[in-house]
Amino acid sequence: MNTSSQPLPMFSGFPPTEPLIASLITISNEISSITKNPPVQIKNITAMTRRIKLLSPLFTEAHEIKTPLLPSTILCFTELLSLLSRVKLLIQGCIEGSYLWSLIQTETLSKEFNTILKEIGKALEILPLQSLNIEMDVKEQVELLHKQVKRANLLLDPKELIRRTEVLRIIANTKENNDKNFNFLDVGRTREIFSTIGLKSSVDYAKEISKLKAEAVSQGGTGGPIVVSRINSLVCLLTYVRSMIFSYEESEIILEPSKKKIGSSSFRAILSDVPDGFRCPISQEIMKEPVTVATGHTYDRDSITKWVDSGRKTCPKSGYKLTHFALIPNYNLKSLIHQWHQENNIHFDEYTWSSSEAFKNRMGNPGSNAVRWTSEFLVGKLATASSELQCRAAYETRLLAKSSMDNRKTMAEVGAIPFLLNLLSSEHAATQENAMTALLNLSIHSTNKILIMEASGLLKIIEVLESGKTMEARENAAATIGSLTLVDDYKASIGAHPRVIRALLRLLKEGATTGKRDAVTALTNLALYYPNQTTLVREGVIPLLNDTLFDDKAGITDDALALLVFLSGSSEGSEEISRNKSKHLMPFLIDLLRFGSSKGKENSVILLLALSKDGVEVVRHLDPQSFSLLRSLVGNGSSEARERASRLLRLLIKCCSNPTNF
Repeated sequence: MNTSSQPLPMFSGFPPTEPLIASLITISNEISSITKNPPVQIKNITAMTRRIKLLSPLFTEAHEIKTPLLPSTILCFTELLSLLSRVKLLIQGCIEGSYLWSLIQTETLSKEFNTILKEIGKALEILPLQSLNIEMDVKEQVELLHKQVKRANLLLDPKELIRRTEVLRIIANTKENNDKNFNFLDVGRTREIFSTIGLKSSVDYAKEISKLKAEAVSQGGTGGPIVVSRINSLVCLLTYVRSMIFSYEESEIILEPSKKKIGSSSFRAILSDVPDGFRCPISQEIMKEPVTVATGHTYDRDSITKWVDSGRKTCPKSGYKLTHFALIPNYNLKSLIHQWHQENNIHFDEYTWSSSEAFKNRMGNPGSNAVRWTSEFLVGKLATASSELQCRAAYETRLLAKSSMDNRKTMAEVGAIPFLLNLLSSEHAATQENAMTALLNLSIHSTNKILIMEASGLLKIIEVLESGKTMEARENAAATIGSLTLVDDYKASIGAHPRVIRALLRLLKEGATTGKRDAVTALTNLALYYPNQTTLVREGVIPLLNDTLFDDKAGITDDALALLVFLSGSSEGSEEISRNKSKHLMPFLIDLLRFGSSKGKENSVILLLALSKDGVEVVRHLDPQSFSLLRSLVGNGSSEARERASRLLRLLIKCCSNPTNF
């Protein structure tokens, strides 16, 4: 039992402070020396760097202190290191990322700056400033900073808000016009707006488009299809404005076979005589690969594909809902367009309004036709062949859909999904398994998730999940549901189905490692929609997860623990976890701090905090090494883990300071 006059042995778990302070000095100097301000978030960046400069002398003075620092000082410095790392990343993102996307995200970024600032204030609250042997003026600077951040409010630049409103209005007008053309745009005004964020030359536009595409890839895993669609709209807008402003100044039209060059005015004169039927209703450019959709209207393949991939479900020209998304080549129209090119001495597919590099990017993949022909052949077999050939076609479709995203897109375009769904009720185990696996592979493509749901595929997939003829078919049905629940809207609709959660829990109980993992992944996705958490708790997921945690053969400790963490965030889940916890759970979570994966360590901290309201029970199981690992998470964990680990450390320090707890 500790007394107030004795040192707390668990504090020996703190590592040497020199590397910590050295890191603080380095990162504060790096932030303070930032001189390049991007054309967005200028006020927040300037205010933040100015405040960090006030902290720099504190770290320099602390480096000279020879006596050991108090635990609360070390904890404060650890949190500050984590927060300064976030500041540095946030500022770097504003400087190196897309300026246009940062402008759209003005409020979000400003809130992030404000949140970090408030957290710096909370960290400074636990700093025993008066006990530090540092210069008085440094103490005064830190106290001044503490007062500033406590009364700091959200900083939104009115000029940025106005610019963002104008950009959003342009995007909204684009949507109102169904993206058929950009003729309604005031290109001059648009250019003026973009110039305020540094887009002044063709090279600037090219760099910004590249940054936006990189942002779309980054947001694909976290932001969802809606965010990606918004970013892609910005890419299209910038590409158009760039071509209108710079194409005639910086590029040449390439003609075949003579390689003769003609001026833009002559080329425009030729294009003004293009029959309306040759132009794509979306892009207003001459179609290169005309295809016909379900409503009978024809579009250029590239334009209608982008339309569908952005999540739209209607025909751009008629406005009617597309009953399927197959794109049928219009060879007759393509022949007429080709003939028109010959008559006007323009080589088909060999002209461009922009640079030769952009022309190369628009050229099709030589292997794409082979994939389409193969896909059409397989769909024909899926629809009408004998049972044996249907099984073989489902297997070939499974392999083709596994190999690339383009193949998944093409397979869906030629109508594979409805026929694969029909084969899920096949009496032949191999056919059912191949069809289910093919659908799983196809569901990876975002648009195909929509097609599966709109084809009433959920009920058929649930039937396979409940009573599939092979365990692999059941596992892949669970994995497909996990894939579908990545769409936010489907978390609610799938979770509301009374059979889904019960079937997934049954697989979690009965399945092998792969099946258990597929089941818990789908359940975790569903748990992200809060109302589903109540259903999961009611159906008995928590006792099952507890059993899974201690089952070495299950092999899904991290997955099961992650789901428990999600459920601990609800009152029902937290109560049920506390009610069902075994005497081995707390030691098990402590062991994860030592030996678990990075994600396992973070989740164990979150669950430890949820299970121990006063910290006493956790302290009884901790040793100096565990305490050190907790402190490490404060500096290096995810944002949630940092916050929870910090709260837990404060709780433990408070608990250890009270001798009556031991």
